[in-house]
Amino acid sequence: MLIGIPLENQKREDCKPKECAVEMAQYLDTVANKRCKIAFSKVFSYFAPRLRSYALKQMGNEALAMELVQDTMSNVWQKAHLFNSEKGSPSTWIFTIARNIRFDMLRKLQNRKEDVCSDDIWPILCEQTADTKIAPLDQQITLEEVGQFFEGLPKKQKAVVEAIYIDGKSQQEVADDLDIPLGTVKSRTRLALQRLKDMLKEYD
Repeated sequence: MLIGIPLENQKREDCKPKECAVEMAQYLDTVANKRCKIAFSKVFSYFAPRLRSYALKQMGNEALAMELVQDTMSNVWQKAHLFNSEKGSPSTWIFTIARNIRFDMLRKLQNRKEDVCSDDIWPILCEQTADTKIAPLDQQITLEEVGQFFEGLPKKQKAVVEAIYIDGKSQQEVADDLDIPLGTVKSRTRLALQRLKDMLKEYD
């Protein structure tokens, strides 16, 4: 939905707050009732730069800021029917969505950080440094070997490792997706990584 709607660099001529609130509320109403892309583009053009500024201040990262803008405005498009001008302004409603998304993004980032720092991380993949040079040939070979051995893991262990290390999900997200306890995810991950290390030792 957001593809093709530019994030305008030129600022729209600011109207008075009350006038803007009324105008944006009307656009949101049109989006909700008619699924009007033109009305949505007006809302997007007005709020996207403001959301980007907010996200940059809060998260300090351009990529994350733009992700927050896209996710927020996608929610606005999908949930425009939930906006009620009698309960608050469009700005309050949209920035509440943005804050909730920001909290969710930070929670997921923290979960992944904890996974990366846990004792059941894949040792080979952790041996990354700030050096941007190409990895030594022996390390490249080792990574290729791990990929080959990965196919030999039991199905349940393979599913967990693939979700965490390939899909980038946190252990809690994997537990939720598979509807199993978090402890089971950690156990399967630990067993899978140990099996991979054992296979590498045997190969050597």
